[in-house]
Amino acid sequence: MRKLFVDTAGWMACADGADQAHPEACKARDAWLKAGGVLVSTNYVMDETLTLVRLRLGMPAAEAWWKQVDGSSLLRWELIHEARAEKARGLFFRYADKDFSFTDCTSFVVMRELRIRESLTTDRHFARMGFGMLPKR
Repeated sequence: MRKLFVDTAGWMACADGADQAHPEACKARDAWLKAGGVLVSTNYVMDETLTLVRLRLGMPAAEAWWKQVDGSSLLRWELIHEARAEKARGLFFRYADKDFSFTDCTSFVVMRELRIRESLTTDRHFARMGFGMLPKR
């Protein structure tokens, strides 16, 4: 099964109709799912996204986003447990010259572990770590 990692920026692009990448991000997500793929994200990304949707779009939008993704058979949530967090800390400090967030590093760890090559995001950090980005720019 083809897996597409969804980053906070990808979730936001799809959730916020005013986001410049909204149409392309939704099209890329929908095409991936239509082709039989599955979305993968993490509890850390969920935390960031839920908070950001609430701050930018309001609590009703945050509730709507959560209802859409909660329990979806098209989405697999990966947990950042202690071992993954430790690997992420290693990346975070190894790439001190980059401005990767710790959450970015946890995402990179999960993507590497699950051999996911593509991400739904507008965050260029994923490309800097060698991952493909959707929507294509």
